[in-house]
Amino acid sequence: MMRNFNDLQSNPLLHRMALTVSAALLMASCASIPPPTGQMAISKTAVNTASTAGGAEYAPLQLQSAKHKLAGAEGAMVAENYVLAKQLAEEAQVDAELAVAMARSNQAKKAADAVQEDRRVLHQEIDRNTQ
Repeated sequence: MMRNFNDLQSNPLLHRMALTVSAALLMASCASIPPPTGQMAISKTAVNTASTAGGAEYAPLQLQSAKHKLAGAEGAMVAENYVLAKQLAEEAQVDAELAVAMARSNQAKKAADAVQEDRRVLHQEIDRNTQ
């Protein structure tokens, strides 16, 4: 086995061929990962939805995290690091969906509290009129 390795080092043609094959394999493996354009679009939509659903008011940390990760994904797309871009875009989507869920939950709680307060006031009025 050592003799074959030494032959590779001593023969420049074999050495170049080995480097060329290695480089071709490396480039082929990188080229096989497509840009995650679909995931990027989904994540952008999720972040926009979170913004309009009240995420800034009710889930500011989650919305900010989603925006930060989306910006990172966009940077990774520019750098053609598609694995990182996809990962960050997916994380941004999850954070944005959490922000939407938290905003809707808080809005529903606010509405329920308002109904409870209206009910309390109505009962007070009824009690006062019956006395």
